Amino acid sequence: MKFLIACGGTGGHINPGLAIAGIIKKHLPDAEFLFAGTPDGMEAELVPAAGYKMAHVKVAGIQRSVSPRNLIRNAKAVGYLMTAGSHARKIVKDFQPDLAIGTGGYAAGPVIRAAQQLGIPTVIHEQNAYPGVTNKLLAKKASAVMMNFEAAKQYFPEEARTFVTGLPVRGGMTRRTAEQAKRKLGFPEGMTLLSFGGSQGAQCLNDLMPEIMEWHLKENLQINHIHAYGKFGRDSFPEAMKTRGIAENKRLRVSEYIHDMDICLAGADLVISRAGASTLSELQAVGRASILIPYPTAAENHQYHNAMVLGKAGAAIVIEQKDLTADRLRDAIRDLCEHPAKRIAMGQRAGALFAQDTDDRIWHIIEDVLNTK
Repeated sequence: MKFLIACGGTGGHINPGLAIAGIIKKHLPDAEFLFAGTPDGMEAELVPAAGYKMAHVKVAGIQRSVSPRNLIRNAKAVGYLMTAGSHARKIVKDFQPDLAIGTGGYAAGPVIRAAQQLGIPTVIHEQNAYPGVTNKLLAKKASAVMMNFEAAKQYFPEEARTFVTGLPVRGGMTRRTAEQAKRKLGFPEGMTLLSFGGSQGAQCLNDLMPEIMEWHLKENLQINHIHAYGKFGRDSFPEAMKTRGIAENKRLRVSEYIHDMDICLAGADLVISRAGASTLSELQAVGRASILIPYPTAAENHQYHNAMVLGKAGAAIVIEQKDLTADRLRDAIRDLCEHPAKRIAMGQRAGALFAQDTDDRIWHIIEDVLNTK
Protein backbone atom coordinates (compact mmCIF):
# COMPACT_ATOMS: atom_id res chain seq x y z
CA MET A 1 0.00 0.00 0.00
CA LYS A 2 1.08 3.58 -0.63
CA PHE A 3 1.07 6.41 1.90
CA LEU A 4 1.64 10.09 1.13
CA ILE A 5 2.63 12.13 4.21
CA ALA A 6 2.58 15.92 3.95
CA CYS A 7 4.45 17.88 6.60
CA GLY A 8 7.16 20.43 7.07
CA GLY A 9 8.46 23.71 8.37
CA THR A 10 9.40 22.70 11.92
CA GLY A 11 10.28 19.55 13.81
CA GLY A 12 6.88 19.81 15.48
CA HIS A 13 5.27 18.91 12.14
CA ILE A 14 7.98 16.65 10.70
CA ASN A 15 8.62 14.35 13.68
CA PRO A 16 4.94 13.32 14.01
CA GLY A 17 4.93 12.53 10.27
CA LEU A 18 8.01 10.35 10.66
CA ALA A 19 6.55 8.71 13.77
CA ILE A 20 3.29 7.89 11.97
CA ALA A 21 5.26 6.36 9.10
CA GLY A 22 7.05 4.20 11.65
CA ILE A 23 3.74 3.08 13.17
CA ILE A 24 2.41 2.08 9.74
CA LYS A 25 5.62 0.17 8.91
CA LYS A 26 5.22 -1.98 12.03
CA HIS A 27 1.90 -3.22 10.69
CA LEU A 28 2.60 -3.02 6.95
CA PRO A 29 6.32 -3.71 6.45
CA ASP A 30 6.00 -3.56 2.66
CA ALA A 31 4.23 -0.19 2.63
CA GLU A 32 5.59 2.47 0.28
CA PHE A 33 5.96 6.06 1.49
CA LEU A 34 6.37 9.45 -0.11
CA PHE A 35 6.74 12.61 1.95
CA ALA A 36 5.74 16.01 0.56
CA GLY A 37 7.26 19.21 1.91
CA THR A 38 9.10 22.38 1.00
CA PRO A 39 12.54 22.20 -0.61
CA ASP A 40 14.16 24.56 1.88
CA GLY A 41 12.52 23.54 5.17
CA MET A 42 13.88 21.21 7.85
CA GLU A 43 12.02 18.35 6.18
CA ALA A 44 14.38 18.51 3.19
CA GLU A 45 17.12 17.24 5.52
CA LEU A 46 15.28 15.21 8.16
CA VAL A 47 13.05 13.11 5.88
CA PRO A 48 15.79 11.75 3.55
CA ALA A 49 18.00 11.17 6.62
CA ALA A 50 15.24 8.92 7.97
CA GLY A 51 15.29 6.92 4.73
CA TYR A 52 12.17 8.23 2.99
CA LYS A 53 11.63 9.72 -0.46
CA MET A 54 10.68 13.39 -0.68
CA ALA A 55 8.60 15.40 -3.16
CA HIS A 56 8.77 19.19 -3.04
CA VAL A 57 6.09 21.87 -3.12
CA LYS A 58 7.18 25.50 -2.93
CA VAL A 59 5.00 27.15 -0.29
CA ALA A 60 5.73 29.90 2.22
CA GLY A 61 3.80 31.64 4.97
CA ILE A 62 2.61 35.23 4.94
CA GLN A 63 4.59 37.45 7.32
CA ARG A 64 2.30 39.58 9.48
CA SER A 65 4.74 42.29 10.51
CA VAL A 66 5.40 45.04 7.96
CA SER A 67 8.98 45.59 6.77
CA PRO A 68 10.73 45.88 3.38
CA ARG A 69 12.12 42.36 3.81
CA ASN A 70 8.72 40.91 4.67
CA LEU A 71 7.09 42.66 1.71
CA ILE A 72 9.51 40.80 -0.57
CA ARG A 73 8.91 37.53 1.28
CA ASN A 74 5.14 37.97 1.04
CA ALA A 75 5.33 38.66 -2.70
CA LYS A 76 7.19 35.36 -3.12
CA ALA A 77 4.66 33.59 -0.89
CA VAL A 78 1.78 34.79 -3.08
CA GLY A 79 3.64 33.59 -6.17
CA TYR A 80 4.21 30.17 -4.63
CA LEU A 81 0.56 29.97 -3.62
CA MET A 82 -0.53 30.40 -7.23
CA THR A 83 1.42 27.31 -8.35
CA ALA A 84 1.29 25.13 -5.21
CA GLY A 85 -2.08 23.60 -6.08
CA SER A 86 -1.02 22.32 -9.50
CA HIS A 87 2.28 20.96 -8.10
CA ALA A 88 0.42 19.19 -5.31
CA ARG A 89 -2.07 17.63 -7.72
CA LYS A 90 0.80 16.32 -9.85
CA ILE A 91 2.44 14.72 -6.81
CA VAL A 92 -0.80 13.00 -5.81
CA LYS A 93 -1.60 11.85 -9.36
CA ASP A 94 1.89 10.49 -9.98
CA PHE A 95 2.13 8.61 -6.67
CA GLN A 96 -1.50 7.42 -6.46
CA PRO A 97 -1.52 6.89 -2.67
CA ASP A 98 -4.04 4.71 -0.85
CA LEU A 99 -4.07 7.30 1.94
CA ALA A 100 -2.75 10.85 2.37
CA ILE A 101 -1.82 12.01 5.87
CA GLY A 102 -1.17 15.63 6.86
CA THR A 103 0.69 16.58 10.05
CA GLY A 104 0.90 20.32 9.47
CA GLY A 105 3.28 22.79 7.89
CA TYR A 106 3.03 24.95 4.78
CA ALA A 107 3.05 22.05 2.31
CA ALA A 108 0.36 20.03 4.09
CA GLY A 109 -2.46 22.36 3.04
CA PRO A 110 -2.20 22.16 -0.77
CA VAL A 111 -1.19 18.48 -0.79
CA ILE A 112 -4.03 17.23 1.43
CA ARG A 113 -6.50 19.50 -0.37
CA ALA A 114 -5.36 18.07 -3.72
CA ALA A 115 -5.79 14.52 -2.41
CA GLN A 116 -9.31 15.31 -1.25
CA GLN A 117 -10.17 16.82 -4.64
CA LEU A 118 -8.88 13.67 -6.36
CA GLY A 119 -10.92 11.34 -4.15
CA ILE A 120 -8.03 10.01 -2.05
CA PRO A 121 -8.92 9.28 1.63
CA THR A 122 -7.17 11.75 3.94
CA VAL A 123 -6.30 11.83 7.63
CA ILE A 124 -4.88 14.84 9.45
CA HIS A 125 -3.12 15.07 12.80
CA GLU A 126 -3.43 18.25 14.86
CA GLN A 127 -0.69 18.57 17.46
CA ASN A 128 -1.88 21.74 19.15
CA ALA A 129 -4.70 22.55 21.55
CA TYR A 130 -5.76 25.37 19.22
CA PRO A 131 -5.81 24.10 15.61
CA GLY A 132 -4.40 26.08 12.72
CA VAL A 133 -6.65 27.57 10.05
CA THR A 134 -5.53 25.05 7.39
CA ASN A 135 -6.39 22.00 9.47
CA LYS A 136 -9.78 23.43 10.40
CA LEU A 137 -10.56 23.79 6.69
CA LEU A 138 -9.17 20.36 5.74
CA ALA A 139 -11.10 18.68 8.57
CA LYS A 140 -14.42 19.13 6.77
CA LYS A 141 -13.51 16.56 4.09
CA ALA A 142 -11.00 14.46 6.00
CA SER A 143 -11.79 10.80 6.70
CA ALA A 144 -10.52 11.30 10.25
CA VAL A 145 -8.97 14.04 12.37
CA MET A 146 -6.47 12.85 14.97
CA MET A 147 -5.85 15.23 17.88
CA ASN A 148 -3.19 15.50 20.53
CA PHE A 149 -5.44 17.41 22.94
CA GLU A 150 -9.14 16.94 23.69
CA ALA A 151 -9.32 20.75 23.95
CA ALA A 152 -8.84 21.03 20.17
CA LYS A 153 -12.15 19.32 19.38
CA GLN A 154 -14.27 22.41 20.04
CA TYR A 155 -12.54 24.32 17.23
CA PHE A 156 -13.23 21.80 14.47
CA PRO A 157 -16.45 21.72 12.41
CA GLU A 158 -19.24 19.60 13.90
CA GLU A 159 -19.17 17.24 10.92
CA ALA A 160 -15.47 16.43 11.41
CA ARG A 161 -14.68 12.90 12.64
CA THR A 162 -12.35 13.71 15.53
CA PHE A 163 -10.35 11.28 17.67
CA VAL A 164 -7.96 11.95 20.56
CA THR A 165 -4.82 9.92 19.89
CA GLY A 166 -2.10 11.87 21.64
CA LEU A 167 1.17 12.67 19.90
CA PRO A 168 3.75 9.93 19.23
CA VAL A 169 7.05 10.71 20.96
CA ARG A 170 10.52 9.96 19.65
CA GLY A 171 11.80 6.43 20.16
CA GLY A 172 13.54 5.66 23.43
CA MET A 173 12.03 8.61 25.32
CA THR A 174 10.60 6.36 28.04
CA ARG A 175 13.27 3.68 27.91
CA ARG A 176 15.32 4.82 30.94
CA THR A 177 14.42 5.33 34.59
CA ALA A 178 15.30 8.60 36.30
CA GLU A 179 18.00 6.85 38.32
CA GLN A 180 19.62 5.36 35.21
CA ALA A 181 19.57 8.73 33.43
CA LYS A 182 21.03 10.58 36.44
CA ARG A 183 23.92 8.12 36.60
CA LYS A 184 24.52 8.64 32.88
CA LEU A 185 24.56 12.42 33.30
CA GLY A 186 27.12 12.13 36.10
CA PHE A 187 26.15 15.20 38.11
CA PRO A 188 26.74 15.60 41.87
CA GLU A 189 23.78 15.05 44.23
CA GLY A 190 20.99 17.60 43.88
CA MET A 191 18.03 18.67 41.76
CA THR A 192 18.62 18.61 38.00
CA LEU A 193 17.19 21.51 36.01
CA LEU A 194 16.86 21.28 32.22
CA SER A 195 16.20 24.41 30.12
CA PHE A 196 16.03 24.76 26.35
CA GLY A 197 14.32 26.67 23.57
CA GLY A 198 14.54 24.37 20.57
CA SER A 199 17.12 24.17 17.79
CA GLN A 200 17.06 27.94 17.22
CA GLY A 201 17.07 28.81 20.90
CA ALA A 202 14.74 31.05 22.92
CA GLN A 203 16.15 34.55 23.37
CA CYS A 204 14.18 35.19 26.55
CA LEU A 205 15.69 32.08 28.17
CA ASN A 206 19.19 32.82 26.90
CA ASP A 207 18.96 36.33 28.36
CA LEU A 208 18.06 35.04 31.83
CA MET A 209 19.85 31.73 32.25
CA PRO A 210 23.39 33.06 32.94
CA GLU A 211 21.91 35.11 35.80
CA ILE A 212 19.88 32.13 37.03
CA MET A 213 22.96 29.90 36.92
CA GLU A 214 25.08 32.43 38.82
CA TRP A 215 22.31 32.73 41.43
CA HIS A 216 21.90 29.05 42.24
CA LEU A 217 25.66 28.43 42.20
CA LYS A 218 26.40 31.35 44.57
CA GLU A 219 23.59 30.32 46.94
CA ASN A 220 24.82 26.71 46.80
CA LEU A 221 21.31 25.40 46.15
CA GLN A 222 22.68 22.08 44.87
CA ILE A 223 21.07 22.51 41.48
CA ASN A 224 22.59 20.85 38.42
CA HIS A 225 21.70 22.76 35.27
CA ILE A 226 21.57 21.63 31.64
CA HIS A 227 20.90 24.39 29.11
CA ALA A 228 20.75 24.43 25.30
CA TYR A 229 21.11 27.93 23.86
CA GLY A 230 20.41 27.08 20.22
CA LYS A 231 21.70 28.54 17.00
CA PHE A 232 21.00 32.17 17.88
CA GLY A 233 22.84 31.95 21.20
CA ARG A 234 25.98 30.48 19.67
CA ASP A 235 28.11 33.60 20.16
CA SER A 236 26.39 35.46 22.99
CA PHE A 237 25.61 32.75 25.56
CA PRO A 238 29.12 31.34 26.20
CA GLU A 239 30.40 34.94 26.42
CA ALA A 240 27.72 35.83 29.00
CA MET A 241 28.81 32.86 31.12
CA LYS A 242 32.44 33.96 30.95
CA THR A 243 31.46 37.47 32.01
CA ARG A 244 29.76 36.09 35.11
CA GLY A 245 32.66 33.75 35.88
CA ILE A 246 30.66 30.55 35.56
CA ALA A 247 32.05 29.17 32.31
CA GLU A 248 33.46 26.07 34.04
CA ASN A 249 31.48 24.35 36.77
CA LYS A 250 30.76 20.69 37.48
CA ARG A 251 27.07 21.48 38.05
CA LEU A 252 26.60 23.07 34.63
CA ARG A 253 26.29 21.47 31.21
CA VAL A 254 25.79 24.00 28.42
CA SER A 255 25.67 23.36 24.67
CA GLU A 256 24.10 24.68 21.48
CA TYR A 257 21.97 21.58 20.98
CA ILE A 258 21.03 18.56 23.13
CA HIS A 259 21.69 15.33 21.24
CA ASP A 260 20.73 13.03 24.13
CA MET A 261 17.38 14.60 25.01
CA ASP A 262 15.97 11.23 26.08
CA ILE A 263 18.62 10.99 28.81
CA CYS A 264 18.36 14.66 29.81
CA LEU A 265 14.56 14.58 30.13
CA ALA A 266 14.60 11.31 32.04
CA GLY A 267 17.25 12.66 34.41
CA ALA A 268 15.68 16.10 34.92
CA ASP A 269 13.60 16.97 37.98
CA LEU A 270 12.32 20.24 36.51
CA VAL A 271 12.13 21.49 32.92
CA ILE A 272 11.96 25.08 31.67
CA SER A 273 10.99 25.40 28.02
CA ARG A 274 8.68 26.74 25.34
CA ALA A 275 5.35 24.97 24.85
CA GLY A 276 5.55 23.23 21.49
CA ALA A 277 3.31 20.18 21.21
CA SER A 278 6.17 17.69 20.87
CA THR A 279 7.93 19.04 23.94
CA LEU A 280 4.76 18.83 26.03
CA SER A 281 4.08 15.26 24.89
CA GLU A 282 7.59 14.29 25.95
CA LEU A 283 7.11 16.00 29.34
CA GLN A 284 3.95 13.92 29.76
CA ALA A 285 5.70 10.74 28.59
CA VAL A 286 8.42 11.05 31.24
CA GLY A 287 6.16 12.69 33.86
CA ARG A 288 8.14 15.83 34.65
CA ALA A 289 7.23 19.11 36.34
CA SER A 290 7.79 22.13 34.14
CA ILE A 291 7.83 25.90 33.89
CA LEU A 292 6.50 26.81 30.46
CA ILE A 293 7.07 30.09 28.63
CA PRO A 294 4.90 29.95 25.47
CA TYR A 295 6.33 31.50 22.32
CA PRO A 296 4.15 34.64 22.04
CA THR A 297 4.15 35.00 18.25
CA ALA A 298 3.32 31.38 17.39
CA ALA A 299 0.41 31.12 14.95
CA GLU A 300 -2.95 31.65 16.70
CA ASN A 301 -0.93 31.83 19.95
CA HIS A 302 -1.19 28.02 19.96
CA GLN A 303 1.69 27.54 22.39
CA TYR A 304 -0.24 29.40 25.10
CA HIS A 305 -3.24 27.11 24.59
CA ASN A 306 -0.91 24.07 24.68
CA ALA A 307 0.73 25.22 27.90
CA MET A 308 -2.58 25.89 29.62
CA VAL A 309 -3.63 22.26 29.18
CA LEU A 310 -0.78 21.34 31.55
CA GLY A 311 -1.21 24.49 33.62
CA LYS A 312 -4.90 23.84 34.33
CA ALA A 313 -4.07 20.24 35.25
CA GLY A 314 -1.54 21.43 37.85
CA ALA A 315 1.28 19.82 35.88
CA ALA A 316 3.12 23.04 34.95
CA ILE A 317 3.65 26.66 35.91
CA VAL A 318 2.84 28.86 32.91
CA ILE A 319 4.54 32.26 32.63
CA GLU A 320 3.77 34.39 29.60
CA GLN A 321 6.88 35.95 28.09
CA LYS A 322 5.64 39.49 28.79
CA ASP A 323 5.56 38.60 32.50
CA LEU A 324 8.89 36.75 32.60
CA THR A 325 11.56 38.24 34.86
CA ALA A 326 14.62 36.82 36.58
CA ASP A 327 12.96 37.34 39.99
CA ARG A 328 9.80 35.48 39.00
CA LEU A 329 11.77 32.60 37.51
CA ARG A 330 14.05 32.43 40.57
CA ASP A 331 11.05 32.31 42.91
CA ALA A 332 9.44 29.48 40.94
CA ILE A 333 12.66 27.45 40.81
CA ARG A 334 13.41 27.99 44.51
CA ASP A 335 9.89 26.94 45.50
CA LEU A 336 10.09 23.68 43.52
CA CYS A 337 13.62 23.02 44.73
CA GLU A 338 12.66 23.46 48.38
CA HIS A 339 9.39 21.53 48.07
CA PRO A 340 10.20 18.30 46.21
CA ALA A 341 6.78 16.80 47.04
CA LYS A 342 5.12 19.63 45.10
CA ARG A 343 7.47 19.07 42.17
CA ILE A 344 6.86 15.31 42.19
CA ALA A 345 3.08 15.83 42.28
CA MET A 346 3.29 18.13 39.23
CA GLY A 347 5.24 15.45 37.38
CA GLN A 348 2.68 12.81 38.28
CA ARG A 349 -0.12 15.02 36.93
CA ALA A 350 1.85 15.47 33.71
CA GLY A 351 2.26 11.72 33.40
CA ALA A 352 -1.47 11.19 33.90
CA LEU A 353 -2.13 13.26 30.75
CA PHE A 354 -0.01 10.99 28.54
CA ALA A 355 -1.82 8.58 26.24
CA GLN A 356 0.10 5.33 26.75
CA ASP A 357 -1.48 3.69 23.70
CA THR A 358 -0.99 6.52 21.20
CA ASP A 359 0.60 4.28 18.56
CA ASP A 360 -2.28 1.79 18.76
CA ARG A 361 -4.89 4.55 18.57
CA ILE A 362 -3.27 6.02 15.45
CA TRP A 363 -2.98 2.63 13.74
CA HIS A 364 -6.61 1.68 14.45
CA ILE A 365 -7.81 4.93 12.87
CA ILE A 366 -5.62 4.47 9.79
CA GLU A 367 -6.67 0.83 9.50
CA ASP A 368 -10.35 1.79 9.73
CA VAL A 369 -10.00 4.42 6.99
CA LEU A 370 -8.21 1.95 4.72
CA ASN A 371 -10.89 -0.70 5.28
CA THR A 372 -13.75 1.68 4.46
CA LYS A 373 -12.27 3.44 1.42
